[in-house]
Amino acid sequence: MTSSTPSRGAATWTLLSLAIGSFGIGMTEFVVMGLLPQISADLLPDLTAADPEAAIAQAGWLISLYALGVVVGAPTIAASVAKYPRHRVMLGLAAALTLFNALTFLMPTFEMVAASRLLAGLPHGAYFGIGALVAADVLGPGSRAKGAAFVLTGLTLANVVGVPLGTFLGQQLGWRVAFAIVAGIFALATVLIGLFVPAHAGDPDRTLRAELRAFGMPQVWFAIGIGAIGFGGFFAAYSYIAPVVTDVAGELPEWAVPVVLVLMGLGMTIGNLVGGHLADIDLKRTLLVGFVLFIAVQALLALTAVWIVTLGVFVFALGAVTSALSPTIQSRLMGVAGDNQSIAAALNHSALNIGNALGAFLGGLVIAHGFGFVAPIWVGLVLAIAGLALTLVSFTLEARRPVAVPA
Repeated sequence: MTSSTPSRGAATWTLLSLAIGSFGIGMTEFVVMGLLPQISADLLPDLTAADPEAAIAQAGWLISLYALGVVVGAPTIAASVAKYPRHRVMLGLAAALTLFNALTFLMPTFEMVAASRLLAGLPHGAYFGIGALVAADVLGPGSRAKGAAFVLTGLTLANVVGVPLGTFLGQQLGWRVAFAIVAGIFALATVLIGLFVPAHAGDPDRTLRAELRAFGMPQVWFAIGIGAIGFGGFFAAYSYIAPVVTDVAGELPEWAVPVVLVLMGLGMTIGNLVGGHLADIDLKRTLLVGFVLFIAVQALLALTAVWIVTLGVFVFALGAVTSALSPTIQSRLMGVAGDNQSIAAALNHSALNIGNALGAFLGGLVIAHGFGFVAPIWVGLVLAIAGLALTLVSFTLEARRPVAVPA
């Protein structure tokens, strides 16, 4: 069986195998956010005893380090392996994700856990980027955004099931249990990819040097900036959602955190699927309207976070609008990158994780300076406005100086 002629059943198993891996990525990336109090208490006990808010802010570095791994690994790995068969690359990436997440489960100190998070982030972007190319090939012509959205479905479903469950189990049994589950999910994905992802030939003519030419295209940089700065707004709010629930919204018990995370995950799942569909119809309008809604939701969330009902409503809405933007930005990157598709598909995840690192850092900074747990949401609002502004500049320059953008 070749990648161009899969049967319906074979295509389903291919997509399912890829989605299980993306489920694991979604869980490993986001479960940290719901377990920051437990992680800081375990790995930073002295600081927790002296200043709990400062300890949580320092534990937030684990989010930034994972994101840094994605930023570094996505373009370098994707560009380096573009000439190799994609099914073999995906198998190797899934195996690496299994190993590095097992290290997070096993490492005894904050410094060693931090190193394992950096390593775990390295294969993330290449997995999604190359997986999106495989999925788009399976789905057929004209389905670039849908292919990206399907692979991302595992990530969004992780926020419905995996992250809340991992958070609950981490609260009850210790945060390391969550990462033991993550490592097991990646081990399963590795087996399934080996069994069901068909041969997808690489491009022998695509060298690292050739793929890196994408960085010479101004619109590629604009697309990276839109994802990085805009999504920094999402991660500033999401990274510290646990203390917002327990300390701001009526001082709710810890079990309320997984409930709020389920709402976020439901919003992300719906938004991802809708965004992939709309982006294939009208990418520019989807991007602009998405950012306007993103800004509005951030403002409403910040203003009403003290009430649990409105907190739940706007957390759901935040997940929906930001996940609608994700496949849209990926499709935009792939559109402006010309022949450099492998690196373009992965660069979206570099961009989003620059936003992850930026949002988590700035959110932790305002908390550490005593502005409270709602302050990161206001930081997110500012970053979302900057993302919209950059989008408008990109489209304006493109209109003045048209470039050939593949459909």
